[in-house]
Amino acid sequence: MTSMTVPAPRARLTGAVLLTSLAAMIASAAIVVPSGLTLSPADPGAALAAVGGRIGPHLTELALDVLGWLSLTATGLLIAAPPTGTAGSDGTVVTARPHLVTLAGGLLAAAGLAGLLHDAGNLALTQLAAAPAAPSAATVASAVLLTAKWTVNLAGLLWVAATAATAAGVPMPAGLRITGAVAALSGLAAVALPWTTGSGGPTPAMEQLGYALHLPVMIWYGALAWRMLRKT
Repeated sequence: MTSMTVPAPRARLTGAVLLTSLAAMIASAAIVVPSGLTLSPADPGAALAAVGGRIGPHLTELALDVLGWLSLTATGLLIAAPPTGTAGSDGTVVTARPHLVTLAGGLLAAAGLAGLLHDAGNLALTQLAAAPAAPSAATVASAVLLTAKWTVNLAGLLWVAATAATAAGVPMPAGLRITGAVAALSGLAAVALPWTTGSGGPTPAMEQLGYALHLPVMIWYGALAWRMLRKT
């Protein structure tokens, strides 16, 4: 097993970018759920009406979500960047399993990119909502929503895999490592939910349950980000 180190300033930057990502995503979800903007491909007409009637909240939550996924991509790239320095040097954070850490960063960056593709679909829906009565609007909206839903499911799967790799590779107390494994299982349950619905797709209530099951992952990353920020 090799051992490398990460300069503390980069660790603090990673923590700050990660906290920005989490805060933006939570703020976005806090707008989506009470505003009725959990859009269903099963009822594209209602989705278009919801977006058209709440265009301000929709664009606000979309901007926050884009910031969140973009920051998550940046976090992954920072984590995946090769560490430098000598193990045990002052002002460095020891990385005991560098290959796992690189894998975790790559998976996290990929999750961010998948999330951005999801947001691109929702942005396209915004323009479709400007002319909901157009002959093909509902058909196109349904296809866009289906793609967006499964893209964000892919983002969740990649994030779960990144969580498992991070818990295994990044140095941390045993308790935090075990908590990360439990959080990954919770996230995996959230990712599996849409697969249990067959061709019907998840209901809004099931989507909200998925949000709740992803919360342990976000809380765990928040704790990890706070540890990074405290490095001196």
